[in-house]
Amino acid sequence: MDLQAPPPVLPPVQPAMGCITPWVENEFRGSNFADLRIRKRVYMFVGQLAARLGQSNPLACQDWANTKVAYRLLDNSRVEEGELLAGTFKPRLLVRQRKKALCWCLHDTTEFVYKREDPAAIGKVRARRLQFRPTLYTTCGIPLHSSLAVSTEGLPLGLCAAKFWTRDQFKGTNALKRSVNPTRIPIGEKERIRWIENLETSTKGLNCPERCVHIGDRESDIFELFCAADKAGTHFVFRTCADRLCGNGKQRVSEQMQMFPAQGQHRLSVQDAKGNTREACLDIRFQRLILCPPAGKQKRYDPIEVTVIHAREEAKESEGEGIDWKLATDFPVAHLDEAVEKLLWYAMRWKIETFHKILKSGCRAEATKLRTASRLTNLLAIFCILSWRIFWLTMTARSEPKASPSSVFTEEEMKLLDNLVPDRS
Repeated sequence: MDLQAPPPVLPPVQPAMGCITPWVENEFRGSNFADLRIRKRVYMFVGQLAARLGQSNPLACQDWANTKVAYRLLDNSRVEEGELLAGTFKPRLLVRQRKKALCWCLHDTTEFVYKREDPAAIGKVRARRLQFRPTLYTTCGIPLHSSLAVSTEGLPLGLCAAKFWTRDQFKGTNALKRSVNPTRIPIGEKERIRWIENLETSTKGLNCPERCVHIGDRESDIFELFCAADKAGTHFVFRTCADRLCGNGKQRVSEQMQMFPAQGQHRLSVQDAKGNTREACLDIRFQRLILCPPAGKQKRYDPIEVTVIHAREEAKESEGEGIDWKLATDFPVAHLDEAVEKLLWYAMRWKIETFHKILKSGCRAEATKLRTASRLTNLLAIFCILSWRIFWLTMTARSEPKASPSSVFTEEEMKLLDNLVPDRS
């Protein structure tokens, strides 16, 4: 048997049961499963979960026979989360590519926390000290670093990269700093390598790097990530937290930016956690600078040229902490309008937070009772597909209010909705 031969192309699954719908087949069209039986079981299980979203696996499967099939599927060594997610976004991104429009790729990390008697079977996510207890209490769970493709109209295009991992042991950042300088550790030995891997995977999947803009929060302030985006020929807008050296290596970015007056102001409405709305006035500075690599990495990386944008609100004491965004982007910024545009792009990052909220609240991903990491990652991969589709259905009506219902629902689904929902016209 030739081990280098490509996997066989499996024929499409005939929808023999009612749970298999066209959108399920479309989501897994790019996945190469080991055999046709696994493909059928995946289709059926996804359809059952979609029909009873948020329910436990036994309630979603309705009977013990289907439940056993679902558990065997999740525990199958030939089923991996990578294959489950392989075909989630390619068709929509190809459509986007034909339109020659920009595509935002939002990156963020979340954690799924579980309570188990044996944390080692799943992995550890954090350690905390409980009240009146001198020892640390370790919480088990699985972190997920996801990358969500979004159109400039705000419509989710699909999940373009996802990375699950587990930890044998957990040590906080402060504990690591006491024993070793983090800047001296190669990026390949850190968990933060996930940012570079997802950026490369999503850029390669789009197959058009010049139209992809990667957006990340302060955790994305990684010099190697800037270099990886520059090498891939793609764009980025990352929020920074480190005050790096710039220019000739004798000044910090903050010192350099203070030398220039604010180029303008931008007013926007801000809503706090209590739902109160106020108007914020941001002083905006932007400047093209040369960022120097950290001291321990200057032999491995060259300086990189970026545009630094500072948007700061002079907050009053009664209003609490004001807005203070420090962004780094490869785009040149010559006018205030261009700087405000990049700020609005970064504000779109909140959509991936909504995606994670759907995962945890809608799909109730943390309520499952599975006991091993391999089963959990397979189930979470399926939940990722369901969550992005729910998000897509929600945003479709907002971004394209005049779109035909046939672009979302089948004829049977439209007839069912017409019977269930009375005509209000």
